[in-house]
Amino acid sequence: MRNSLNTINGWMRDFTQFGIGLIITFLVVDILFPGTTGVMASIGTLVGQFSEQGLAGMIALLLFLALFRRDARPGDASGEA
Repeated sequence: MRNSLNTINGWMRDFTQFGIGLIITFLVVDILFPGTTGVMASIGTLVGQFSEQGLAGMIALLLFLALFRRDARPGDASGEA
């Protein structure tokens, strides 16, 4: 059971890293050719939504970043390739 959960967790981590890579690639394309992918506008909208909520938005953003960083650490520390 634990092995199955570790496998699924690894797939989800790989999928997330792939998505982040795509976002970064689209962001670079959107910077070089403005308006091509719309990623820059979407990121601006997302940041705007967090900032509109004041302190609650800041806390939600910090919790999201803390969870994201926590998920990124185990794969790095376990020595998995």
